[in-house]
Amino acid sequence: MKASLFRHGINLWPPFLFTGIHVTEVAADYRHVRVELRMRPWNRNYVGTHFGGSLFAMTDPFWMLTVMQNLGRDYYVWDRAGEIEFLKPGRGTVTAEFRLDDALLDQLRAATAGGEKYLHWFSNDIVDAQGEVVARVRKQVYLRLKPDARGAGKAAR
Repeated sequence: MKASLFRHGINLWPPFLFTGIHVTEVAADYRHVRVELRMRPWNRNYVGTHFGGSLFAMTDPFWMLTVMQNLGRDYYVWDRAGEIEFLKPGRGTVTAEFRLDDALLDQLRAATAGGEKYLHWFSNDIVDAQGEVVARVRKQVYLRLKPDARGAGKAAR
């Protein structure tokens, strides 16, 4: 799917649309995604700061999706675990960015080349408009080369 179409579609997805989560950038190669959470009356908690569930939700699918788009259909890619550490109250618009590079993708391919599962922890920060870290999020992604892909690779050698 074209990245621009994906960005428009996910911004209309009800869990994002109704919480103030907005994907502002998706690189054509899916190696960079930028997401923001705008403060709205319906996503504030009791003390007037960002609801923690919304902070986590703004980061939830993106490591899995970026890896899946870059590794292709020959891999199983699933979210396996996640955690968030709240460092300071989030107010105003907060952002998170996700970046994949060649070295990381090579590491993921090498770790799964034999068909074994691989669990990789990704980490990124949610920052406020002043660049201060509001929360730190870690996501564990499960990866495995599909059996059909392993066989195809062996037959081609």
